[in-house]
Amino acid sequence: MRDHLVERLPRVAPERIDMMLREDRIVGLDGPIRGDTPYRPDSYVWFHRDLPVEVPVPFDIGIVHRDDDLLVVDKPHFLATIPRGQHVMETALVKLRHDLGLPELVPAHRLDRVTAGLVMFVVRPELRGKYQTMFRDRLVHKEYEAIARHDPGLELPCVVRSHIVKERGVITATEVPDVAPNSETLVELAERRGEVGRYRLQPRTGRTHQLRLHMSGLGVPILGDDFYPVLTEKPLDDFTRPLQLLAKVLAFTDPVTGEPRRFESRLELSAWNRPGEWAAG
Repeated sequence: MRDHLVERLPRVAPERIDMMLREDRIVGLDGPIRGDTPYRPDSYVWFHRDLPVEVPVPFDIGIVHRDDDLLVVDKPHFLATIPRGQHVMETALVKLRHDLGLPELVPAHRLDRVTAGLVMFVVRPELRGKYQTMFRDRLVHKEYEAIARHDPGLELPCVVRSHIVKERGVITATEVPDVAPNSETLVELAERRGEVGRYRLQPRTGRTHQLRLHMSGLGVPILGDDFYPVLTEKPLDDFTRPLQLLAKVLAFTDPVTGEPRRFESRLELSAWNRPGEWAAG
């Protein structure tokens, strides 16, 4: 069995497999697997993969609202919503479950790691379907705030529509021309300060990187965007110049109580309040 595991798990060092076998950390239906356990075709084994070495995200999660059903927080830039890939412990879900003593907490939706702002979690497991379905069916009004270059020639407000494709294993998404749109965003200029604008974005669909692609397509990419229009590699421990995109508002009719709900982020984008730091960078 040992040799078969080494062959089937090329990303796990053979020495690590030997250690897990000695520590009874690889199990089958009948219990722990030994190094000399015979290989049986079509059998299953289980083990917990080693947690990645994670860089602590040096920003706090802000509590915006909490009751018996819902928890709404302000997620900081650089913190993933849920465990995925290289991010496990340094995620909003794991931190909130631990810090608030809510082991059954689940997200009603997700927010990109580099985007800051409102994320809503469901406290009681029996209600998760009602709230998750509400997001799936686009029954939640969302508003985002973004900081980008001001273009006096750009006619706003405008509605941007395009066909966005995100391929598995590819880090960026693309817009495909001459194909029926599957994404739509209302873009408005809320305020201007010199050469910088504060934009209000209202997505009417929820495609991957939709807002970033649409702003880049208008010729005013969001400040701090390392993906669009040009992909730039950034180390995971570099917390400077975050993407200037904020999930500002969540509003909906509560599917449990029938009452209107509206939550607004308390965070502010640094490029708007400290423009000198961005100009110097």
